Amino acid sequence: MFCCPLCEQYTIYSVCSDCRKIRHYMSIYSKERVITILDNILSRTEDKQENKIVHEIKEDIEAKKYNLRNKDKEIKK
Repeated sequence: MFCCPLCEQYTIYSVCSDCRKIRHYMSIYSKERVITILDNILSRTEDKQENKIVHEIKEDIEAKKYNLRNKDKEIKK
């Protein structure tokens, strides 16, 4: 058994089928282009990270407010 040099999963071949697909894209579009695309799509800029944090906090606050309202309604019954 060999270890895939990219994902480090064990495989019979030198590169597993998923990583072979990535390697194929790099051969078509160039390594730099694939990295640029991955960075643009998968990496979050600081402002996007901040928006995500604010969004998550907002969801938590709304959920807690909803739970408190429901508890108040149950207590009043």
